[in-house]
Amino acid sequence: MNKREFLKGTGSALAGAAIARIGHAQMSHNTAPAQGARTNWSGNYTFKAAHMDDAASPEAVQKLVSGLSHAKALGSRHSFNDIADTSGDQITVSHLNGMTIDREAGTATLGGGVRYSDLAPWLDAQGFALPNLASLLDITLAGACSTATHGSGIHNRNLSSVATAIDFVDGTGQLRTLSRAANPDEFPGAVVGLGALGIILRTTVHVVPSFRIAQIVYENLSFDQLEHNLDAIFSAGYSVSLFTDWQHHRATQAWLKQSVAGNTRPQMPPLFYGATLQKTKLHPLVGHSTENTTEQMGVPGPWYDRLPHFRLNFTPSSGAELQSEYLIPRSHAFQAILAVEELRDRITPHLFITELRTIAADDLWMSTAYQRDSFAIHFTWKPEWDAVRSLLPLIEAKLEPFDARPHWGKLNTVPSARLKQLYPRYADFQRLMTRYDPQGKFRNQYLDNVFRA
Repeated sequence: MNKREFLKGTGSALAGAAIARIGHAQMSHNTAPAQGARTNWSGNYTFKAAHMDDAASPEAVQKLVSGLSHAKALGSRHSFNDIADTSGDQITVSHLNGMTIDREAGTATLGGGVRYSDLAPWLDAQGFALPNLASLLDITLAGACSTATHGSGIHNRNLSSVATAIDFVDGTGQLRTLSRAANPDEFPGAVVGLGALGIILRTTVHVVPSFRIAQIVYENLSFDQLEHNLDAIFSAGYSVSLFTDWQHHRATQAWLKQSVAGNTRPQMPPLFYGATLQKTKLHPLVGHSTENTTEQMGVPGPWYDRLPHFRLNFTPSSGAELQSEYLIPRSHAFQAILAVEELRDRITPHLFITELRTIAADDLWMSTAYQRDSFAIHFTWKPEWDAVRSLLPLIEAKLEPFDARPHWGKLNTVPSARLKQLYPRYADFQRLMTRYDPQGKFRNQYLDNVFRA
């Protein structure tokens, strides 16, 4: 792509290369943020970066990166760790929110600041869809792709797998373009980039025709059903999630998201592998308002209003929470569930809910589903960091025989030596980091912990 055309196209709706410096962050972690401090979405992490720069054009991003010794992109702040922190300046590209569609190619090109909450309704109005979505929409596409955020579905790959090209500013301040077609040797390594290669200005993604989904919930599915029927259960819908509190050897709820034609409601048998059909709309967390959850009871709706668990502009899950997640080969799912279940009486007092879901294999080097069909065990914790921190090594020890890969944007204690074993292209990604960030401008404590020498 011609650099001049790209800069002109992305910045044409913006007023020059303005840079606004915003605020100052307190140097604290896992404490209540001081007034004026910048925290992540859930408030469990307070950023140490001295400043946040709001770059209103690609040229502004290049200028910032060229002039800073350390920098980091900041998206929707939905990570629960320090992946987006830096000893220098955080850079937000929220103004780079352009969206265009190429109907003939079946692709959409999206600015680095675009959130799924804006993208999905717009894309649906054009007659198109993304094949998969996360549990909530108020996150940036660039951030989701960079951390291998995955959504669910036994035949669905993670969100980053639809990317066909990325444009970013590297550690030298240069504009770079990588695509699956033109750069097959590097592109699969760059998409799940962990913020290590540069600041994403825009992403081109493959889109599919718009479709409709109906959602049905069943209650109390015994884990015994998973021993021989796991694949059948998770194939019973376009996307299927089980929720559990780890007590009574069962999933408290099974959410089936089924593709439907038009306004046709799916069949809703009274039993699903022994689980009983819902009688009313439900929230994964008992006692929480169902107003926040997407429509259920088999009512059809657009893909973007059913694949997520939570409605646009409503608080997802609990809000004040911590999250951890581990992905294992799907073939080991039942054994892994039994292993974690042994810790149930240690886990449950500090847990809001666990979600169990599937995701298909991909070819992205640092994806948690790289080269293996995967099963995700996700923990939404109460905001009790001391207790959670003591539990994570116990859970990780139970899952270690199954080669569990932790979600990059969530809390874990897996050491770098183990991560190196879990990712066959680990060393190749390190070389990619050096190529696109030779001076380590985008290095931070997080990356130092993941990629120790």
